[in-house]
Amino acid sequence: MFTGIVHGIGTVATLTARAGDVELVVDAGGVSLKDVTLGDSIAVAGACLTVTRIDFTRFAADVSNETLAKTTLGRLLPGSRVNLEKALRAGDALGGHYVTGHVDGLARLVAAHDDGRSLRLGFEVPAALARYVAPKGSLTLAGVSLTVNEVDGRRFGVNLIPHTRDATTLGALAVGDEVNLEIDIIARYVERLSRAEPA
Repeated sequence: MFTGIVHGIGTVATLTARAGDVELVVDAGGVSLKDVTLGDSIAVAGACLTVTRIDFTRFAADVSNETLAKTTLGRLLPGSRVNLEKALRAGDALGGHYVTGHVDGLARLVAAHDDGRSLRLGFEVPAALARYVAPKGSLTLAGVSLTVNEVDGRRFGVNLIPHTRDATTLGALAVGDEVNLEIDIIARYVERLSRAEPA
């Protein structure tokens, strides 16, 4: 479980084919790995990965074909910058919202403009996910917990304050770029319950 509050930006060191899928090695940069052990989860660009090896400031994770196909991780190259968040531990502050690291799909950036000191970003999502996006609701983009400003069909807008712009990879996006999207876990369960057959 995560919160969508990014701990820092890492850099992809290597991607190595391993028997049909990929081993990803990330240099965690300023994110300390001292309290990370094998088997722990780290969200990389919003996708939950299991740590399989730790080497000082770097960690490795196996990335399945499912994850490669359904997320932006399959497009990473050595040198790519990625948002990192270590898993939530008991007693940690919940600064964002409950995030699983299970990517629901991709959101494509369709607009970007300055708004005072902030950056306004407009995204488009697949039709199947649009119903989960609500004004003033929460969602996660590239691992970052954000509040939705407005919704218009398949498109929605978010606002990046200067800190979020500088402390995550979202400020460097260009129109046309895609990011991992995770809808609010509450929205997912509300829909499931609303469609449940009466007992």
